[in-house]
Amino acid sequence: MTDSALTPPGPTGAGPGRQPGLGMTLALYTLARLGLLAVLTAVLALAGIPFLLALLLALIVALPLSLVLFRGLRRRLDGALAVARERRAAEREALRARLRGEEQPGDRSPADPPRVDVAAAYWARPAAEPSSGEAAQRESDTGRD
Repeated sequence: MTDSALTPPGPTGAGPGRQPGLGMTLALYTLARLGLLAVLTAVLALAGIPFLLALLLALIVALPLSLVLFRGLRRRLDGALAVARERRAAEREALRARLRGEEQPGDRSPADPPRVDVAAAYWARPAAEPSSGEAAQRESDTGRD
């Protein structure tokens, strides 16, 4: 079985030359930080420090240590956040343009019918003449008074 068969498709699967998505990178960084905290807590607890105190000390020591040890993961997380931010900004701008009624290049394919403003077309049409039956009904209604 090849490596590509084991890689799930979609945004979480990292294809050749592609970084993992934001969710996967964030999960990896979080697990690394929690693992460091667990290891430091275990080492301090084995050294005879009470568990709660060991946990608190490990929290204090893990922060600066994780900044040094997980520099590569943090850079990858920063890159994934930047890509997500750029994608969201582009999607937000496209949505705002659509709400303003502007068409973006590539929004429609040549096979799509042109967009018609239905309300403008409705109000711009001339008033329909009443049919002969409606006119006769109106005349008979006014004659009864």
